[in-house]
Amino acid sequence: MTFKLKNNYLPFIFLLIFVLFAAPASAQNPASEAAPALKWYDLRDFTIEGKGWTETADFYDRLPAKAEKTVRPEVWKLSLNSAGISARFTTDADSITVRWKLRSPNLALANMTATAVSGVDLYVRENGKWLWAASGKADKSSINEQKIIGNMRREMREFMLYLPLYNGVRSVEIGVPENASISAAPARPKTIKPIVFYGTSIVQGASASRAGIAYPSILSRKLNRPFVNLGFSGNCKMEPELAELLTELDPAVYVIDCLPNLSSGKEVEEKTPIFLEILRRKRPETPIVLVENIRYPDVFIEERKNRIYTEKNAAFKRVYRRLIASGAKNIYYVPQQNLIGTDGEATIDGVHPTDLGFFRLSAALEPYLRKALRLSK
Repeated sequence: MTFKLKNNYLPFIFLLIFVLFAAPASAQNPASEAAPALKWYDLRDFTIEGKGWTETADFYDRLPAKAEKTVRPEVWKLSLNSAGISARFTTDADSITVRWKLRSPNLALANMTATAVSGVDLYVRENGKWLWAASGKADKSSINEQKIIGNMRREMREFMLYLPLYNGVRSVEIGVPENASISAAPARPKTIKPIVFYGTSIVQGASASRAGIAYPSILSRKLNRPFVNLGFSGNCKMEPELAELLTELDPAVYVIDCLPNLSSGKEVEEKTPIFLEILRRKRPETPIVLVENIRYPDVFIEERKNRIYTEKNAAFKRVYRRLIASGAKNIYYVPQQNLIGTDGEATIDGVHPTDLGFFRLSAALEPYLRKALRLSK
């Protein structure tokens, strides 16, 4: 059977073909319209927080260059991670694009996603509070470029961008439309000193879902204080070399959260007094907050784990009591009760907190930090 078109249909068919093939691409696919041109700004031109030292080998390192000769190689390697470093800026842009160059091709860990390990995390200040706005998910081993937020109403806002927790960055740039303005956020008053956290992978941020959920970051936003994250995953050993480095800083408070990386009560009792004596000798007035080992959720059934964590906390408390008996001032002790709750739902692997665990941990520590800082509730 042969199908024949009537001649009076042909003009309509030719018109349809013309419309489909002669129409501009943007009319066929509005999404293909060219994106507005961006102007790029180096993150270093904005207000950088979270760096304890300026004399670093690379700008986003966490320890000074000289420390490579004094700390263990494992600590030095971890100090190249950018955990806790952030930048504050103001812009009236309706979109924000971030381009960041990573140090390591290892985008994720067994217990952490690429968003936390290698991504960036954006917060915005609304009505005096920092609220999450967007995250940049790392999917390339070197340079990532993503528009992480768009369709914003054009008005001036203050933003804070956190850098990766378990990767380092070589460079970071902010891209905004050419017609937008952007500048460094006002620096904090010089009287507002940072809080320095020294600790384990938990301090560094394992296993938060994104950079802004590490507990030092949460506390920084709650207390409206800058902070320095000196968490060294698996390598917080209360070494004198680290204590000496910490005394080079002039913080509002030292938070010492090392017990999960110490092997026994004996090691705790041997190392803690030496470490704290170094801090006290050079920073005699700076408050120190000592944090017990969290109660792991499986210690009710795992006998060896229960014994070791209990012994470490008991040894830690003995050291603290001796310090107080000797007349030490401005030392605050945080017991493990309710640091992450007792329902067993606050860790990803029995050790490292989930986001829920980090929020509980920050809530438990906040009253002690407020007391050390002499802040009202």
